[in-house]
Amino acid sequence: MVEMAQEKMDELRTFIAACMQKEYSDSYLIAVLHKAQELFGYLPVEVMDEVAQRMNIPTAHLWGVATFYHYFNLKPIGKYVISVCLGTACYVKGATEVLEAIKRELGVEIGQTTADNLFTLHEARCLGACGIAPVIMINDKIYGELDAKKVVALINQYRKTAQVA
Repeated sequence: MVEMAQEKMDELRTFIAACMQKEYSDSYLIAVLHKAQELFGYLPVEVMDEVAQRMNIPTAHLWGVATFYHYFNLKPIGKYVISVCLGTACYVKGATEVLEAIKRELGVEIGQTTADNLFTLHEARCLGACGIAPVIMINDKIYGELDAKKVVALINQYRKTAQVA
């Protein structure tokens, strides 16, 4: 495990070094953070410190960027990230009931990850699938025309898939 983390850190260092060779190297910060999150699944403190040091950027600036963009995760996330659309169409068609059913089923609040690290729950303003509202997205797949019962069944399908894998 430690060896794999070291390999990931080495890959990140190589990526940073390549970025630092380019003109306007400090403009590559977001690309570096994306690469770090791709490698580690989130942005651990140790990784953020390494990026700040290697790019010669104040740590406070780095954290400001990472916390400003919702894409970056500062805590580990689950294997399945559930985003519940709370846009107008979804809200009107019952998104709050779907969200409450998910929270009950998983035992988490928005922004939290289940104890088994299987699911992370997020909210979204719009997922662009208003015609099949209410919708959720699990990782990159959209599910629509949901209600409390359907969403619990969907979560249980993902649980079964995870057990097989």
